[in-house]
Amino acid sequence: MTLWFGLALMTAVAVLAVLWPLARRTGNLRSGSDVAVYRDQLEEIERDRASGLIPDQEAASAQVEVSRRLLAAAEAPPPPQASANVATWRRRAVALVALLALPLGAAGLYLALGSPWLPDQPLAPRLAAARGDQSFEGLVARVETHLDRNPEDGRGWEVIAPIYLRLGRFDEAVKARRQALRLNGDTAERESALGEALVFAANGMVTAEAKAAFEKAVSLDASDVPARYFLGLAAEQDGNRAQAASMWRTLIAAAPPDAPWVEFIRSALARVDDAPAPGDRGASPAQSGGAGGGPNEDQVAAASKMDPEQRKAMIQGMVERLAEKLHRDGSDAEGWLRLVRSYMVLGEREKARAAVVDARRALADDPTNLRRLDDLVKGLGLEG
Repeated sequence: MTLWFGLALMTAVAVLAVLWPLARRTGNLRSGSDVAVYRDQLEEIERDRASGLIPDQEAASAQVEVSRRLLAAAEAPPPPQASANVATWRRRAVALVALLALPLGAAGLYLALGSPWLPDQPLAPRLAAARGDQSFEGLVARVETHLDRNPEDGRGWEVIAPIYLRLGRFDEAVKARRQALRLNGDTAERESALGEALVFAANGMVTAEAKAAFEKAVSLDASDVPARYFLGLAAEQDGNRAQAASMWRTLIAAAPPDAPWVEFIRSALARVDDAPAPGDRGASPAQSGGAGGGPNEDQVAAASKMDPEQRKAMIQGMVERLAEKLHRDGSDAEGWLRLVRSYMVLGEREKARAAVVDARRALADDPTNLRRLDDLVKGLGLEG
């Protein structure tokens, strides 16, 4: 309704702008009117002379000039009636166009090009639509839509690959890593990232394809830490514990003093070698979690300082092996406590609950450790 009122008001202003000049009369006075005016002037001059307001000489000069104009006006023919009629008709035609054609033309143009039946759209919904869906899922969907339309956008694949990994969409992460590698070129970082995605997609197993990617990453950059770690994990999974220990020991020896990933490598080394790692200060396998015993509290806490991809890649295998060991022999109370804590650090709350159930079943005849488990459950908020 407001729109129509505004359009009507603008149309009225436009029509008024056209009609206003037409309503004003222009042109000279008719000759008859001029004669009457000049006669009045002569009489006024004579009155002023008689009363002494002007000298006789000036009065005579003024009378001569006005008389000349009076004669000229009396001799001028009146304006033709036809010309006056034509001028009047033209004014009326222009007024008719302004009153009818202008509003009708504007209305027809709007009906043809505008949207008069479009419902009102309040400002808030329009702003929300302009901003779009800013949620995490919405942003991911927008990137996916962009990649569907532009499958050769290497940067887009590079951006979405770690997001897929974080969401647990490992097969899609592998695809994104392959596309990024194909479109953006071969680097140690991209080869290593592809290998990590392949490991996650294989439930923590270093497949032949993943191993080849890690080997290529090391050939491009010998200091690539994730690739060297996973190559050691591949050796361990192949049963070559000595080779894994050697690779991880070398990695620890070359690590910077404040490297946040050193604790992970040390815990991995503890699984395959009883000798202390460089800089370990005589740490025993039990202190580091024990061979096959999984990470201890300090190692798991240190893992939380890394980004999700690195953290999962480093400790997922250890946690899984600890779970397998406890299901074979559930008498290790400390192992059950470490397993529950590890699942919580990894954000796998349901697995932590399941581990609590299994631990209570395995420790049913050990009231002391059951109490410790109950205390841990309360502290972690796993009750209910």
